[in-house]
Amino acid sequence: MSTSTTAAGGRGTAQQTARGTLPGAWRLGLARGALEVKQFFRQRDQAVFTFAFPIVFLFLFASIFSDDVEGAGITASQLYVPAMIAAGIMATSFQSLGISIAIERDEKQLRRLRGTPMPPAAYFLGKVWLVLVTGLLEAAALLAVGTVFYGVDLPTDPGAWLRFGWIFLLGLTGCALLGIAVSSVPRSGQSASSVVILPFLVLQFISGVYISIDTIPSWMLNIGALFPLKWLAQGLRGVFLPESAAVLEQAGSWEYGRVALVLGAWCIGGLALCLMTFRWKSRRDG
Repeated sequence: MSTSTTAAGGRGTAQQTARGTLPGAWRLGLARGALEVKQFFRQRDQAVFTFAFPIVFLFLFASIFSDDVEGAGITASQLYVPAMIAAGIMATSFQSLGISIAIERDEKQLRRLRGTPMPPAAYFLGKVWLVLVTGLLEAAALLAVGTVFYGVDLPTDPGAWLRFGWIFLLGLTGCALLGIAVSSVPRSGQSASSVVILPFLVLQFISGVYISIDTIPSWMLNIGALFPLKWLAQGLRGVFLPESAAVLEQAGSWEYGRVALVLGAWCIGGLALCLMTFRWKSRRDG
């Protein structure tokens, strides 16, 4: 065996050993997620705005519209609590990721990360951990406000909490994937806020967040039904409101099967959109 062959074999073995000692994508994703959470809370103005926005709107709408809802057995204030939880979940996933990833791409952070040995999946897993932590905190904060100030009763049935679990996870996942996909639309980080916030604001009006479902025109509801926010809000109303409130829904029921179907479809469709549209470089970089 020649010296060159031996040296080449030694280098190959060393490279394989080095690759074998690299942490896996799941471990790196967890570490990346811890970093993402720390960076999020270090930017105090962003963290305060993200958590305070739906809480402030809940106080405003619940204070302005506080009368009993005829035939539903609830007050208008109680109706707003699960709707704002849904909006808060979408804000911490769709809006947050759509803006932050666009800015990271524009500042060439994604390009630099792509050039490291870190698996691409670890980056996205880090984002998943971020939205999971912030989404849970947002939901807990809004539930606390709803129970203390507006008389929303927390479920005592384990089945209701199980429904909350799968609605929360499917809704968060679908909205997060949609946020990752939409992050490729802005041409720059500066325009990201305008591109992401406007459709999110429109969706909140036509999905029964700010306005009761029974007062929204059918054609608007049909458009809202194409997106996850309407079904996320409807499912959460079914968890935290009494059965009598189902008469306010478009179909007169909570439609848990359809909620699962639409949110699940958005998880699959959102993943497909991400795979087709995500870019590590901005359009200006070619």
